[in-house]
Amino acid sequence: MNTINDSEKIRRANAKDIPRVLELLTQVCNVHNKGRPDIFKANATKYNENELKKIFLDEKSPVFVFEKNQNVVGYIFCELQETKNDNVFFDCKTLYIDDLCVDESERKSGIGKRLYENAVEYARSLGCNRVTLNVWELNPTAKRFYENLGMKTLKTYMEQPL
Repeated sequence: MNTINDSEKIRRANAKDIPRVLELLTQVCNVHNKGRPDIFKANATKYNENELKKIFLDEKSPVFVFEKNQNVVGYIFCELQETKNDNVFFDCKTLYIDDLCVDESERKSGIGKRLYENAVEYARSLGCNRVTLNVWELNPTAKRFYENLGMKTLKTYMEQPL
């Protein structure tokens, strides 16, 4: 647990956090729906309650929440990935950030940065070589946020709508 002050802390998510995390997942989906309604459903969630229960217990998929005044106001979903004995790639241990969200009312307050920095420290503690994530082009605010944290584009995923 990373205690920031008496009213704020970053900790591993648990089953009691599921209702709030589902609300935040809906906020993320709605940002994506606004940018690409042809791909994303409105008011949906990436995971359901049962999936979250399993994820929260999986040591290879740690989820950290930012708690402020005993209320979850943000999360970061992580996934440990390892490449070994690949024909092309060197062996590598990566912490992949699957999702990061800060409640709409708390954005631009530094919570996202603190969640990200916590994940980077966690990755270092595990001996990871890097941290990776995907960001949708429909969300330039998120892209700038990650670039300001020092992330660089690794590859580009392209499409041709038909």
